[in-house]
Amino acid sequence: MTVSAQPRPTGHPEYSETLPGLEESAAAARKLVRVALAAWHLEPLIDSGVLIVTELVANAVRHTKSRSIRIVVSKPCRHFVRIGVVDKARVMPAMVKPGGDLPTSGRGLLLIDALAERWGTDVHDWGKQVWGELLCDGLDSL
Repeated sequence: MTVSAQPRPTGHPEYSETLPGLEESAAAARKLVRVALAAWHLEPLIDSGVLIVTELVANAVRHTKSRSIRIVVSKPCRHFVRIGVVDKARVMPAMVKPGGDLPTSGRGLLLIDALAERWGTDVHDWGKQVWGELLCDGLDSL
């Protein structure tokens, strides 16, 4: 039997990796962000991207019981790079109000809010993805 293959668009470029839901996974997540941004010639975004993914991983590990998390670095359009962490919990992240006496934890979303052009949460039946987007206009990219 002969089957003819039809070319189909593959969507936007993406790097992803499934990791254990452990604090130690932040190192592998940072590496994935560095690799993706370097591949897209977006090196100026690496420092911010690494901080965003570190905070997202910390939140997923600390606030969910997910045994695994998925790191996703994508270019949903030519203007933005999206860095997200997927977990199996449906609990929405909550940003604490800024103040002078913030504890040593609880500042992750404030940091993401300061670094990212925009951020949000996509809720699914099986969990959610929390993401931050960095603006890449004016940089040499895909």
